[in-house]
Amino acid sequence: MSLITIDYRDRKLIYEQLVDNIKELILRGDLKVDDHLPSVRALAKELGINPNTIQKAYAELERQGVIATLPGRGSIILSGSAAVADAGREALREEMMPLVLKAVSLGMKESDFTALASECWQMQKRASGKENPS
Repeated sequence: MSLITIDYRDRKLIYEQLVDNIKELILRGDLKVDDHLPSVRALAKELGINPNTIQKAYAELERQGVIATLPGRGSIILSGSAAVADAGREALREEMMPLVLKAVSLGMKESDFTALASECWQMQKRASGKENPS
């Protein structure tokens, strides 16, 4: 599964990067419901990281209902892209709430807040080289 990458300069923990990578693969359609994930040992060897880190990522994905670990069969994908996207939207909503509260406390209008969000969106697209909306 060479589609998974780890960025050692990223401040995010490695197991969190793995969780995010696997969810991204589901969203892109590279992993689908009932697909098997590599074994903990195989992925740890491929990425050159501790198997406990892989196990922690798989445990988190299982806790979130994204995968299931079946005795003798390994880990399989349970949730399709729609479920993963819905969960991602809900997490994003929770992260945005403090920003909305701050904007309200500053007296910002909703239209100004959404314009600022749009400006940030455009800046990110330019920085990442992705000019098409997603």
